[in-house]
Amino acid sequence: MAKSQKNTKQSSKRKNAKPVIHPQHGVIPPERNKELVGLLMKHQRRIFSYIYTMVPNREDSEDLLQETCLTICEKFTDFVEGTNFLAWACQIAFWKVRAARKKFATAKVVFNQELMDTVSDTMFEMAKELDVRHESLNACLQKLNERDRTMIMTRYEPGCNAQTASDVCGRSIQATYKALSRIRKLLFDCVTFEQAVRDNI
Repeated sequence: MAKSQKNTKQSSKRKNAKPVIHPQHGVIPPERNKELVGLLMKHQRRIFSYIYTMVPNREDSEDLLQETCLTICEKFTDFVEGTNFLAWACQIAFWKVRAARKKFATAKVVFNQELMDTVSDTMFEMAKELDVRHESLNACLQKLNERDRTMIMTRYEPGCNAQTASDVCGRSIQATYKALSRIRKLLFDCVTFEQAVRDNI
């Protein structure tokens, strides 16, 4: 009788036990969720820019970005922490674009595989330089007064334009165009100076 009760309890435990899911099966451990979100937020625009260099139009590029991000999430357990996430993500994007080439066959501009390979190689060669320029730009943005910084950042937010910046900052559209031109020159001069300083260190 005792043996029967013991077997019943063990059977009940097995039924109620939660299945063990190992990270290598594609499930992201909770402690890495924050890392994934942070990396995607940091690099998503760069990944999109990379895709856009190889795809005929923006809408197709945005669709491929979504597919790429889904695959990144599915395969994130394969990513080795501390290595180059952007290079890894762009490699996924490259294969997404390559697989979708047939879809773009009727487009006016279609890049052949050799050109795609060249763009991919060039992107990785320039990645370090672009990272440095991005850091310089961030530093220069912080030097702007709050109104100018808000205007330029609003102008280049996805879906925004000069009119949006005008509305947010309370300036006429003519004044906004003049201000944007002035701010761009300030940023260009500042980034150029920052780069010169870095090169001489």
